[in-house]
Amino acid sequence: MKSTSIASRRQSIATALKQIRRDSIDLLAEIDESNFFQQAHPEFSPIGWHFGHIAFTEAYWILEYLADLPPGFLEYQRLFAADGLPKQERQNLPSVATIKDYLQIVRAKTINYLQTAPIRQQERLWRWLIQHESQHNETIAFVWQLHQQRKGNLSLVVEPSPLLDYDSVNHLPQDFDEMVEVEAGEFTMGSSAVEALDNESPAHKVYLDTYWLDRYPVTCKQYSRFMAAGGYQNRQYWSQAGWQWLQQNPVSQPLYWSDSSDWLDHPVCGVSYHEAYAYANFVDKRLPTEAEWEKAAFGLSLNCNHNRLIGHTSPVTAYANQSKYGCQDMLGNVWEWTSSWFAGYPQFTPYPYPGYSEVYFDRQHRVLRGGSWATSSVILRPSFRNWYHPEVRQIFAGFRCAKDKY
Repeated sequence: MKSTSIASRRQSIATALKQIRRDSIDLLAEIDESNFFQQAHPEFSPIGWHFGHIAFTEAYWILEYLADLPPGFLEYQRLFAADGLPKQERQNLPSVATIKDYLQIVRAKTINYLQTAPIRQQERLWRWLIQHESQHNETIAFVWQLHQQRKGNLSLVVEPSPLLDYDSVNHLPQDFDEMVEVEAGEFTMGSSAVEALDNESPAHKVYLDTYWLDRYPVTCKQYSRFMAAGGYQNRQYWSQAGWQWLQQNPVSQPLYWSDSSDWLDHPVCGVSYHEAYAYANFVDKRLPTEAEWEKAAFGLSLNCNHNRLIGHTSPVTAYANQSKYGCQDMLGNVWEWTSSWFAGYPQFTPYPYPGYSEVYFDRQHRVLRGGSWATSSVILRPSFRNWYHPEVRQIFAGFRCAKDKY
């Protein structure tokens, strides 16, 4: 029985490695060379660097750290390390073919080692590595979108998808402002499962008073009311930090915005925390804490818009996936800003190294929950935590609002 369990875990890891690498190679095949080497934004590395970093990280943690093999590709030790070169110096990269070979060579050695690796002792690190690759794939997806937008090639036309039931989508409820009640009580926050990242561990009990949460993410139609009412020009809706950001970055709409009516029932996408905060004030609500968000997400399934299945957001009612409390569209589609600063849970223990999460416990990063249309299923779970500076709007992020009484 014990050997069968180990064999099953080994096969599960092999399957997950194969799936996530297929996603990576599919991405690589779609990106032209002009987008591969150049930065799309000063805060994000070139797409090609992310592919190289995926291979570098796998070689370090699996081949060197676990398998105790000597370091290979010494010429990449500084180029592809997370703490190596500044982002603006990561554009001098090997060719696309060379990086693809790098990925394949490292992966072949990894699969070979997996056949005899002591999985019972190592499983957590293997699971972490798979999720690491999936996270970089999503970063590649939005950096690529930034390139397309800059070149004027970003299509915001909704193409019919065979994966969506558009007959049901066309019968949309009129009241997207509806809220659901989440009654007071204790719930288990976080996860202690083997795949849980250090920042979502350990699972622990949290008590919350009764609160209300939007049934759906805020839609483009709802957000357009904020824009039409002068929300970007009215100081009263913004926090002090948000208003200062807006004066330094004078924007008047979300980054990924279209005036087409085709998008009205899609969640607003490409907003910073500051914009989400201002909208919540505009409608006399607030952003939920991450604990409130996670409690309300209990009971969700993976029936949602994720892993680039349709290549863009979908209407907020497109997938029949409702939480225990009646909230919809909480996984996939768009990440959702919360009011919480990213911090460690009680008895937090860093893994696999302190710099992975702990360095960001600086009260400079807000937590996002739920995943987006580009998020892989391996990290699509209610306990997963994403974090970014509150001014970032390049990620596929939206939000929903909360209220103490309704």
